[in-house]
Amino acid sequence: MAMSGGKDDGSPMMEMNTTPLIDVMLVLLIMFIITIPVATHAVNIDLPTPSPTPPNLQVKPVKNTLVINAQDQVLWDDQLVGSTGQLITLLKTSAQTRPEPELQFKPDAQAGYERAANVLNWIKGSGVTKFGFVGNEQFASFNKAPNAPKAE
Repeated sequence: MAMSGGKDDGSPMMEMNTTPLIDVMLVLLIMFIITIPVATHAVNIDLPTPSPTPPNLQVKPVKNTLVINAQDQVLWDDQLVGSTGQLITLLKTSAQTRPEPELQFKPDAQAGYERAANVLNWIKGSGVTKFGFVGNEQFASFNKAPNAPKAE
């Protein structure tokens, strides 16, 4: 941007100096920003009043355990499952039960990978939503590389 300094003949500059106008505008903008109240987004909710402490009604959640032992046998709640169809029926029944029981999957460290993978596919296909692995700490030694640096 070029700035004109006027002519050497002593005539006045014909352009308007906008610097003071911009300064005033910025001061007004800052004043408006400071005076605007902070926007609060509050939603008033009528909460229920607390009632006296109810009697101790602890309901233990239902858990089904699915174990694959070292002989690649599938156990449902410590009962041997005879066939794949029976296991799939148990899984679908469990998925349709309300409230849905938690399915705890615990493969033995010596169980076959193929058998465990098949069972996991059947669990996925049955629609079970409450699912968890149990006993994974037994595999912690398998995951460590022999020369891996130790975490500090």
